[in-house]
Amino acid sequence: MELTMFYDAAASAGMLTEVIVAGEPVICEFRAPDESVLAGLVLSTEYAIRYPASRLPSLATGDTVVIAGESYQVREVRALADGSERRAILTKL
Repeated sequence: MELTMFYDAAASAGMLTEVIVAGEPVICEFRAPDESVLAGLVLSTEYAIRYPASRLPSLATGDTVVIAGESYQVREVRALADGSERRAILTKL
């Protein structure tokens, strides 16, 4: 099963967040500081989005994204595993 199919299924279940990038909506996993992750075992310490690389291939450091009406600047983009998925660390503006 392709990674994008997992994201589509999670989006259908209401588990993901709409992120506006260059005026276009993209569904991503969004994490905010002090959000419980890994079934409550760990707290996230930074804003971040996780997404299939094919859906935002040109997202780069310095870009601005909008999540729930709030603007964030991309601080860093990292490839995960085989590169088909990426994680962008954000700073709230």
